[in-house]
Amino acid sequence: MLTMKTLAGKVCIVTGATRGIGRGIALQLGEAGATVYITGRTLTTPKDADVAGSLTDTATEVKARGGKCILVQCDHSKDEDVEKLFERVAREQEGQLDVLVNNAYAAVNDIAKNFNVPFWEQAEDMWDRVNNVGLRSVENHYICSVLASRMMVPRKQGLIINVSSIGGLSYLFNVPYGVGKEACDRMAKDCSVELKKHNVAYASLWPGAVKTETVTRYLDEESMFSKFQETFKNGETVEYAGKCVVSLATDSNIMKKTGRILISTDLGYEYGFVDIDGKTPPNPRQIKFLVAYSGASWLAGIIPGFLKIPLWVLALMGNKF
Repeated sequence: MLTMKTLAGKVCIVTGATRGIGRGIALQLGEAGATVYITGRTLTTPKDADVAGSLTDTATEVKARGGKCILVQCDHSKDEDVEKLFERVAREQEGQLDVLVNNAYAAVNDIAKNFNVPFWEQAEDMWDRVNNVGLRSVENHYICSVLASRMMVPRKQGLIINVSSIGGLSYLFNVPYGVGKEACDRMAKDCSVELKKHNVAYASLWPGAVKTETVTRYLDEESMFSKFQETFKNGETVEYAGKCVVSLATDSNIMKKTGRILISTDLGYEYGFVDIDGKTPPNPRQIKFLVAYSGASWLAGIIPGFLKIPLWVLALMGNKF
């Protein structure tokens, strides 16, 4: 079955696309017909790499699906690399940029290895390890957003997405992780205030538990992921978030979603798509999911899937006031 090229003629940037969610988003955007610039530090997979994945691997897979992919080796901890990226896109695409996905993140291994270790017992540079690319990451997201907006505002169109997490709502994994994710959400909200009058949308996307290459590696080890093994086992593939981004990028009413936090499975229900494995991932707002997570699987089995916690109740779980 041929895939509709709903994004033909569109230009996108996905940061941190060597593996994981970034790779999945790039694959779906390319499959939908977009020209996709992908960034990352790893051009080709080293022989001694713990987890396979590189820009070349992602680009090859995008092209195999009929997409157009341009790889750009970029260290997002270096502002000059980021500036060169946007200068290149502006030059090669005559100033056109339709979608930016801020996804670059490089701390999953550090978070996993320090699971259950109090912040005061962790190495002093843990903050930098977690947030250097994924609140420095937030700074990087901000710099990318500035440069992208300079291309989008004159054209009066565009979409910027921060890949965030429910960890931005309340404590999850460790202190730096949650602080960084909440900053991503706040950035999307505040930037949207100034971009809205220019018809440029900015939103934060919360994928659920995602079966990334790194997570899969840690599932059988004593780590934060093994604690949530059942949740991740039934979780999203890396391409589910990609389907979310494609749906948002083709939504003619996208400005109604600007400034909002968007949960991946809510978007799946709204736009009518399932994951690439044919399944609908569990929604963290589903009461049956929460009951099953608490250990009462027998009770979860009789609770209808459509019963969900309202967003305003979910907001009460946050740390404001």
